[in-house]
Formats: sequence, C-alpha cells, structure tokens
Amino acid sequence: MKPVDGIEEKTNEYVAERVELQKAFFRGGHTKPYAFRVDALTKLYDAIKKNENEIISALKADLNKSETEAYTTEIGILLEEIRFTLKRLTKWMKPQKVKTALTHFGSKGYQVPEPYGVTLIIAPWNYPFQLQLAPLIGAIAAGNTAILKPSELTPVTSRLIAKLMKEIYPPDFVEVVEGGVQTTEYLLDQPFDYIFFTGSVPVGKIIMQAASKRLIPVTLELGGKSPCIVDETADLELAAKRIAFGKFTNAGQTCIAPDYLFVHKAVREQFLTELTKVIKEFYSDNPLQNEQYGKIVNERHFSRLSTYLADGEVVFGGKVDGENHKIEPTLLIPHHTDVDVMKEEIFGPIFPVMEFDSIDEVIQFVVDRPKPLALYLFTKTKEVEENVLNSVSFGGGCVNDTLMHIATPFLPFGGVGESGIGSYHGESSFMTFSHYKSVLKQTNQFDFSFKYPNAKNGLKIIRRLMK
Repeated sequence: MKPVDGIEEKTNEYVAERVELQKAFFRGGHTKPYAFRVDALTKLYDAIKKNENEIISALKADLNKSETEAYTTEIGILLEEIRFTLKRLTKWMKPQKVKTALTHFGSKGYQVPEPYGVTLIIAPWNYPFQLQLAPLIGAIAAGNTAILKPSELTPVTSRLIAKLMKEIYPPDFVEVVEGGVQTTEYLLDQPFDYIFFTGSVPVGKIIMQAASKRLIPVTLELGGKSPCIVDETADLELAAKRIAFGKFTNAGQTCIAPDYLFVHKAVREQFLTELTKVIKEFYSDNPLQNEQYGKIVNERHFSRLSTYLADGEVVFGGKVDGENHKIEPTLLIPHHTDVDVMKEEIFGPIFPVMEFDSIDEVIQFVVDRPKPLALYLFTKTKEVEENVLNSVSFGGGCVNDTLMHIATPFLPFGGVGESGIGSYHGESSFMTFSHYKSVLKQTNQFDFSFKYPNAKNGLKIIRRLMK
C-alpha cells in the first residue's frame, strides 16, 4: 500500500483480523478481573516513565514541543490520570445500590458496570501522545480491549506509540493500527463495541455517520471557536499571562485554546499592552527563532493559517517562516465578523481581538453561534460571572484562567452540541467506557398477588401504592 508520511496504509483484511482477535480475547473474560486491569495500567505507567526522553524527542520532531511543554501537556497529565485511576478503581468497579420503590418492597436494585468490549480510539495530531493514551486509561480501567489509531500527521509519535504498546501488551488486548485516511475508513467499517474520537467537527460527523450504521455508541471530543472575555474589572496583568499561556501553548494548536478575544473598551489598550509584553517574555522578541516555540504541524495547516493574516489588521506579530512552518503569536483586529478567521476554528497562534461595551452583547454574540468547547471569563464581578455562566452553553471552561479545567481528573472534560458528545477524565473515563447494567433482585420470601391478572382489588391497591 502507498505510505503516508512514512506510515503504510493497512489492508481491510488486516484490520478485520485485528478486530476479530480482540473480540475473541474479550469473550474469554481476560480483561474483567481487577488484578488484570491494575497490572495493565501499571505497565502503561511504567512504560511512560521509562521512555520519557524518547517521548519528548518524538514530540520535538513532530511539533517542535519544548521539554517543559511536552511533559506538562502530554506526559505528566497521563501519569496523574493513571495514579488517580489506580487509587479509585476498586470503588468504581463495585455494583452501585439504588433505592427501592414502595411498589418493589422486598427487592434490591443495583447497577453493575460492565465493559463494552472492543473499543476503537482515534487520536488527533495536536497532542498526539496524551490524546491517544488518556482515553486508553479509561478503556482499560473499565475492562475493555482497544485498538489505537494515531494520527499519521505526527509519524514519529505514531511509531513510538506503536512500539511502546507492542512492548507491554499482547495485540489481542491493545494494538496500534497505523495508517492514513484509508486505514481509518477500514477501521470504521468494523463492528466495534465503542468508538472514541478526538478531532475536528467535520471528521466527527463522518465518525458518527459510520458508527450509526451499526448503532455503535461514540464519544466525540471535537472543537469549535472558544471565546475569551476580559471585562473592565479583571486583573489585567495576570489575565494577560494566563491568556497568552492558553492561546499560544503548542503554537495555538489546542482544541480548547481561546479562539477569539473580547476586551472591554475601557481597558482594551492597557490589556493589549500587557498581552504583548507577556508574549515577548514567554517567546522573546523573535519567536520564529525561539526553540521553545512550537511549529505548525504541516504545510497544509501552515498555508491555511497564513491566509487568516489578511482577514484583519495585525497589531502585533504577523511574521511567518514558511520553511519551518512557524507563525509568530499574532494579535489581529478582524475587518468584520464574517471573515474566515472569525468563522472557522483557528487552531493556530492567531488571535482575533474585539472590544465590547456591555457583557450582554458578548453573550449574544456567543449564543448566536455553535456551542463552544470552552469558554474563558476574566472578571472580579460575581454578577458578570453568573450572567455569563447561566446564559452561555459550552463544554467546560474557567473563570480567571485558561486550559486548566482539562488538567484535573475531578472534572469531566467534553463538549456540547457541535463541540462534542460525551466526556472523560477521572471517573468519567471509567463511566464512558462502561455500560451500567440495571439489575433487580426479587425476594422469594413473599409475593404480591395484586399485580397479577384478575387479582381481587388489584388495581385499587396499585393505585394507592403509585400515588
């Protein structure tokens, strides 16, 4: 088959064999015991720790990520997720008792978490290591097998993931299937029990359409245009640091990065001064020469982003390096709200900036558009906070920070509407990859005869009980 960035496409027959191999393994019940799950998670933890330098090198090669960025956004978050899961797995696996209705006196009701079976986890290229393995933690914890499909746009990381998984797991439990679009199409034609996809909205629709043919449940972690709002009461210096961090980490190639910025007109100039100052502090006066600053993943995305620079007035940054696929952190005043940079998810280091007078006009702007994956609000006013949070639907977000809601395993992460379906992280990952089977255990000590046909006064008794 034709190679894609050095990664060969797989055949349909190969893909089908891998799925059937895992189905047989799952049917054998091997993945369900607590000890098996703990052992599998521990192996993953140890492999990440052992190969930390190799992971950092792969992310450097694919995305020019610095060591600090690679560890904090890809490695450390996974290690914490595994530790969190191992501490709580016993509790999560236990059947959950529920209350008994008066009409069911004498019975016991409970829910039993059981694994779906063979899962498919498709990862994107922007955080290729973390977003491939974070869902795997939940899949393993819940007792599933998994086929992993890394992005072919980050081939060095893809090959590393394949190597690591082969070293620690048998292929009938966890296997990496590398390839491009054709391989993904073959995978989507298989009878998986669950599909977990992270990526763009257009591809998410393709995934859901394919899954619907077999009624396969899905989790879709997508994206969209996530607003960032700075009102006149915000701590401008601190807000500038936190917004610059959220926007320009990974050169803006983050699904929950602030996509566009609204600043109150009373503090607009002061805030832009603070923001430009902190960008220079983070990335120097020449970010294109800074080895700590990321690159755009490939030529296609670099070209797409470069066209956005003509959609407004550049007030800071704007320089590009086509040879190395780099674009400076750029602040842009859009010509109007109908230009492409204001209609499409940017996924890069270009930041449209607009001013506002009333928070209500910002709320109206956001709710008139598809529901965003994230929202960030910087304010010291409780009334503004409550107004925004109660008026706008979004997947998740922060007040007076950016990105950090994704880093705690105590908060589910996911979208709403076009920004996604379902959530994960922490216990939510276990729940996502589990079917909660409802069971009612009835007593044999006595029986209610009034529920049977032709019972004397049966309906009268039922009516009383169901009031």
